[in-house]
Amino acid sequence: MVVPLTTTIQISEELQQELVNKKLYQKETYEEVIWSLLEDTRELSEETKREIAEAREEIRKGKFHTLSDVKKELGL
Repeated sequence: MVVPLTTTIQISEELQQELVNKKLYQKETYEEVIWSLLEDTRELSEETKREIAEAREEIRKGKFHTLSDVKKELGL
């Protein structure tokens, strides 16, 4: 279990507004917003890179279903 270290930082009003704009929902904390931003900058694992390459190859070969295809199959 991670014990939170409570601290205060000073940020400009402009940065605070940017963080507000990045919130996915009203009660999302600034910590959650910052973690999301950090996650976006992390390097993809080799496994993830390989899976992306495989998926792109399947799409190139036409091995995929469109949403309309799936809806037809399900009778929606």
